[in-house]
Amino acid sequence: MPKGKPKKQFTGEFKQQVVEKLRSEGLSYKEAMQQFNISGHNSIQSWERIYLEEGPEGLYIERRGRGSKGRPSKLDKRAEEDLIGENQRLRAENEYLKNLQALVLESEQHRHKKRR
Repeated sequence: MPKGKPKKQFTGEFKQQVVEKLRSEGLSYKEAMQQFNISGHNSIQSWERIYLEEGPEGLYIERRGRGSKGRPSKLDKRAEEDLIGENQRLRAENEYLKNLQALVLESEQHRHKKRR
């Protein structure tokens, strides 16, 4: 694509119209490109995938640019506190179950020695 020429943007409504016509009439990507004056089948292929995975609503979401792979967004304080509390409860429960298992094992060994 030549520099300085902006990439053509399509509305969600237009994308939905293209995909639905493609599917209802069994058009090929090439036929859809010609009928709707779209350069390149990659866009249509991508729209069809989004349509099938997310439904027509997915075509209305702006998806330009690279997705962030960096740090996840911060949780609000309350959610963070809930997760910390749950983590502490689970650690305590885990420790309790380990102790209980050790006591049961010890009791079984003691009972087994008495039988001999």
